[in-house]
Amino acid sequence: MFEPEDIREWRGHDVVDPEGRRIGPLEAVYVDTRTDIPAFATVTIGLPTRRHLVFVPLAGATVGPGYLKVQYPRDQVKAAPSIGTDDVLPAEEEPAVFAHYELAYETGATGERRLARP
Repeated sequence: MFEPEDIREWRGHDVVDPEGRRIGPLEAVYVDTRTDIPAFATVTIGLPTRRHLVFVPLAGATVGPGYLKVQYPRDQVKAAPSIGTDDVLPAEEEPAVFAHYELAYETGATGERRLARP
C-alpha cells in the first residue's frame, strides 16, 4: 500500500491491472473532498493523436517498482467515463464515474462535488 501523500509523485508511472497488464501512465490524482484522501486517478489511454483520460478508483491500489497496481481489470478501466487530456471532470458527470465501478456516490452536505484535483 502507498502512503496517500506519496501518490502524487507517481505521475507518469504505469498503471497496471490486478494481472499486471499495463493500462497507461498515471496522469493525475483526484481526492475525495470529504476526506482529502486520494480516491481516483486518471490514466492516459488512446492513440497518440486521440488521447483521453479515464478514471480508476485508488482503493486497494498498491505500488511496485515503477508501477501502480489498481484493483480493476484493464478492460473495465478503459471503458470508464473519460475526459480530454486538457479537460476537467464536470460535477454533473461525477456520478457516472462512481456508477461505472459500482461505487456509491454522495455529494457533500451542501451539494458540493465529491472529487477534486489538488
